Amino acid sequence: MIKTITFAVMHFSVAFGVAWLLTGDMIIGGAIALIEPAVNTIAYYFHEKIWERFE
Repeated sequence: MIKTITFAVMHFSVAFGVAWLLTGDMIIGGAIALIEPAVNTIAYYFHEKIWERFE
């Protein structure tokens, strides 16, 4: 569980840092950092479902 939490913190930090550097806006950086991991998690779920069909 600790590994999962530290990965989530790292993912949030990277997403925030990249978005902030690209936009120069901390609010937009924070919004992207919150939204992107959530969308990515949903996309990963469907990615795994598709791969299950090939196994």
